[in-house]
Amino acid sequence: MASCDTCLVRNRAICAVLDGDELQSLNKIGRTRNIAAGEALIWEGDDSLLVANVMEGVLKLSTGTGDGREQIVGIVYPADFIGRPFGARSQHTVTALTDARVCTFTRGDFDGFARQHPELEHKLLQRTLTELDRARHWMLLLGRKSATEKMATFLLEMSERLVDASCRATDGPLDHFTLPFGRQQVADILGLTIETVSRQLTRLKADRFIDLPSRRDIVILDRQGLADLTG
Repeated sequence: MASCDTCLVRNRAICAVLDGDELQSLNKIGRTRNIAAGEALIWEGDDSLLVANVMEGVLKLSTGTGDGREQIVGIVYPADFIGRPFGARSQHTVTALTDARVCTFTRGDFDGFARQHPELEHKLLQRTLTELDRARHWMLLLGRKSATEKMATFLLEMSERLVDASCRATDGPLDHFTLPFGRQQVADILGLTIETVSRQLTRLKADRFIDLPSRRDIVILDRQGLADLTG
């Protein structure tokens, strides 16, 4: 495994609370893994065997119904933590939306390490509460918002979360960013059709809330106006 010192998300991941010697110990039980777009890292319902920090890329959390339908319940970005520490079963399938790189640990090793380092356990609790807030926000997004409200919310969230993915120093969200996946994946995330996604983007461009230099590039022209559309 590469040294934690070279990790791009080192200062924003849960391991940021550890000192040099503790990082060295953590480094010994982890390994990096590259995941191709479309590849699953964790399967819903399987034994919870590993946890991971996301170093690069974007992944989705999804759950399935008995007849094979998939519901995306969250998006994971660099510096996010995935997996189920202290749990027997995985609650979601974790699949790469883009090519990704993760730092993985066997759940048993990580649980043992966390029990010996209260600062890390506290950080895990903070992350868990943050994810709970995001899950509640996601329920509102999928269950009650209109297509326009969904798209405006999604674009603002991407501009804020991709600040981390860019690994650049900044005091605020990005006004120009590139979507890491295509419109069909955006449609799947928001529970819309690809035609609706395209119509909404075209409408937002026509109303001068955004510009679309290319199919995946987004330029936010009126952030407050976009926020007003989120409902």
